[in-house]
Amino acid sequence: MTFKAFRIHEIDKKIVAHFEQLTLEDLAPGDVVIRVLYSDINYKDALAATGAGKILRKYPLVGGIDLAGVVESSADSRCQPGDHVLVTGCGLSEVHDGGYAEYARVKGEWVIPMPQGLGAFKAMALGTAGFTAALAIHRMEHNGQTPAKGPIVVTGATGGVGSIAIDMLSSRGYEVLAVTGKAESTGYLRSLGASDVLLRKEIDYGKRPLEAARFGGAIDNVGGETLTWLTRTVDTWGNIACIGLAGGAELHTSVIPFILRGVNLLGINSSATLREMRLIVWNRIATDLKPRHLDQIVTQTIDFDALPGAFQSYLDGTVTGRTVVKIGK
Repeated sequence: MTFKAFRIHEIDKKIVAHFEQLTLEDLAPGDVVIRVLYSDINYKDALAATGAGKILRKYPLVGGIDLAGVVESSADSRCQPGDHVLVTGCGLSEVHDGGYAEYARVKGEWVIPMPQGLGAFKAMALGTAGFTAALAIHRMEHNGQTPAKGPIVVTGATGGVGSIAIDMLSSRGYEVLAVTGKAESTGYLRSLGASDVLLRKEIDYGKRPLEAARFGGAIDNVGGETLTWLTRTVDTWGNIACIGLAGGAELHTSVIPFILRGVNLLGINSSATLREMRLIVWNRIATDLKPRHLDQIVTQTIDFDALPGAFQSYLDGTVTGRTVVKIGK
């Protein structure tokens, strides 16, 4: 059996990615074979496919860090043929062939039973972005975050993680403030549940070790100067979930926010999350953290053939919301 896959190569120190016909034997080892129905596009996928970021640790690999589909065969007792499942992260498109293929072969440990009420399309409408947002909220709440502690500010708000985080937080009763550089997206962010929108160019980041406390907590997709500002402005015992680095990888702050206000900086690594935690978080995504506006957050659904042309807009920073990729039937 041969099938279509979007594979990433390194040739003469340059990244080259294109569609190929593969067999299961061409894929990385695994004990579960999945017929892929849907995948999605994350910023990380765009970096990997274009070579704009060093994501893959070996070549060649099938791209795509997420997939949802139906089990075709399994040597793992936790999966049976016909089961509807999903896989996000877990080294897909880093060290293991990913979800941009009509078939995937993965480790049973990575496979999550499809939560009731989601289905393959909705699972990929959420994907790593939704899982990351939910994991951030779960860890913040485990660390004492409540709506009573004040508003949660979400940076990089128009991206997949930011959009879904706003939706989830507002559904949990939090006041949510959105930070974006896109003034034209104010209506979109308010429709997801943001009570106010802060434009990045209008923010006074300050320079003191502590600025006036403005937020009960934060979910940050930007890093750099933005994350530094958050450490100065989150109130006592607030949590900052650190997710992204679109604004820079360095953090220039002091210990003052941590020892005088007890601010907590929580690192969120969705790819390396253990199965037990994945099951807990996906259960919450299907229940108390289920987004109410997923139809608005999914701004486009594309066919598999259109995938190569979809990455540049992610690198340009012009994408709002989520893109779902239809792969199989």
